[in-house]
Formats: sequence, C-alpha cells, structure tokens
Amino acid sequence: MEAAVLPEVTSIGVAIKAIIILAVIAAIAGFGTYIERKVLAFMQRRLGPTHVGPYGLLQLVADGIKLFTKEDIIPQHANRLIFMIAPVIMAATAFIALSAVPVFPDFTIPEWIPLLGGVFVPSIAADINVGLLFVLGMMATGLYGPLLAGMAQSNKWGIIGSARTAIQFLSYEVVTGLSVLAPIMLVGSLSLADFNAHQAGGIASWLVWQQPVAFVLFLIAGFAETNRTPFDLLEHESEIISGYVTEYSGLRWGLFFIGEYANMVTISILASVIFIGGYNDWGFLPAWLVMIMKVAFFFFFMLWARASWPHVRPDQLMWVCWKVLMPIAVINVLITGLVMMV
Repeated sequence: MEAAVLPEVTSIGVAIKAIIILAVIAAIAGFGTYIERKVLAFMQRRLGPTHVGPYGLLQLVADGIKLFTKEDIIPQHANRLIFMIAPVIMAATAFIALSAVPVFPDFTIPEWIPLLGGVFVPSIAADINVGLLFVLGMMATGLYGPLLAGMAQSNKWGIIGSARTAIQFLSYEVVTGLSVLAPIMLVGSLSLADFNAHQAGGIASWLVWQQPVAFVLFLIAGFAETNRTPFDLLEHESEIISGYVTEYSGLRWGLFFIGEYANMVTISILASVIFIGGYNDWGFLPAWLVMIMKVAFFFFFMLWARASWPHVRPDQLMWVCWKVLMPIAVINVLITGLVMMV
C-alpha cells in the first residue's frame, strides 16, 4: 500500500500539507486558549469567557486584536536582535516538528478544483525514516527560544527564568528519549509510519499494553516538555514576574504560547501514534475521526492535570527527573531488551 501511495506524493502536495499545518495548528493553538479557559472554569465551578460573542467565542478575536495592536516594547539595554528572534525560534521549531508527524489523514483534492485537482496530499509532510528522532530533535531545539529570550533581557528575573528553562528542558529530553527507546526496540524503526503499521491489528496490538511504563514516562516528560502544570516552571504564573517572558509584549509574547500549544498538539499526536494505535481505523470509525478523538483526549488530559495538581518546586522537579524517572526508564529499557533476547 505504501509503495502505491508514495509515487503520487508531489512537491505541490507537500507544500499544501505544510500550509495546512501552519494554518490549522495556529488556529488550534488560538482556540486551545478558549478551550482551556472553559475547561478550567467548568472544573472550578466558574463560567469562563461569556461576554464577548455567544458563549464567549469571540474572545479569541478580541485577544487576537489585542496581541496584534499592542505596542511592541523592546527594553533599552536588551540585545535587540536576539530579543526579537527568540519568539520566532520557539514558534518555528514547534511547527517544523509537526512536519514529520501525521497531523491529518491522506486525501486527494477533487478534480473539479482548478490547477490543484487530483493532487495527493499526504498525511505526513516529511515522511522520513527517522521521523521520531527528527521530531524530538526539533522540540529540543525549541529550548533556544526561551533560553535566548531570558538571556537577551536586561532583567535578572528573565535570566533566572531562562536558566530554569534550560535545566527543565534538557533534563526531560533525557527521559523522553529513554521512554521511547523501548517501543523503538519493539518496532525496530524510527519511522512513525512503521509505528502505525505495527499497531494495525486493533486494540490488542497497541503498544501501551506492552509498554505501560514507557507510556507513563512519556506523558510525564511530555508535560515538562510543553511547560504544563505541574511542571510549568518556565514562567510560573504564581509568581509576580513571568520568567523568560517578563519583558515581552504584544505579538512576540503570543508567539511563545503559540509554540507551546503547538507542542501540546505534537505530544498528543506522538502519544497517539506510538502507544495507542496511531491513525488506523477503529471498528466502524474512520481513521481521521479516531485520530482526532485521541489527540483531543490527550489535550484535555493536560488541561485536567492543570486543574487538579499544584505546582512543584524546581528542586522537586529535578529530583523526580534524575532520581525517579530516569532510573525507571533505564530499567524498562533493560527489561525490554532481556525479554526480546529470551
């Protein structure tokens, strides 16, 4: 099946897929803020956004207008070039990582559409044989956004925030890599398409049953990677200042959080593809609907955790990473290897 589809993939189809990823994921990132406010309000017995438009839906438009029109302030003693480019790095790496994951199912543009009729648009914009490694690498590169943002400011709180960013992201990259190593050993590939094919036999073939420890470790590391509660130490909303984004305003401030929500989508897709069956059909439900349901569940789970768990201290975060999660991940890899040898 793959051999029949691959020759149909053209540069036009890949370009269309890239545009779709940029447009749709950026919109989801904006809509995600509304969903988060509504979900948290429901769990805290509040109403959330209600006044701007029906059910508060136009609050998204109001926030967008505010971000685009708010004055872009650059501190006097900041490194101007790095200060300006850091938010772009954060958002760009998040979207580049999405190029190697199956964001939407394959489809062919109808013939009646002029110029583009009959063009095949693949599920993965860049279906490379080391797709998982590429995605994790690009998400790790996103560390430079918050790190440079804090260091470019003439503000000690920004520098402290960027330092916390470095220790958190670098630490949990190790846990993320070790957690997916055991599933990689079972599948024998780094391609997300191979992970999907490995679980094509239905619910019983999902890797979560063979690797429950790796699944839990990946989710925990995913929370830290995306700066979600209880690991939101990067800007830590309970403090008066805002970490590495202390001096930012307007659209540059918004780019950091567009990148954050895009990374939440990426982690949700990876968890779905690696552990819970990927984008295969599920009974009478089509693959595209199944994938949306899985990603929506993980996205909701991140919001649920924010409403349920308190923040942790930086020392607690590092203690859990190096003294608990990392040893468990290493032991899980060793046990997986021994089982495969036997």
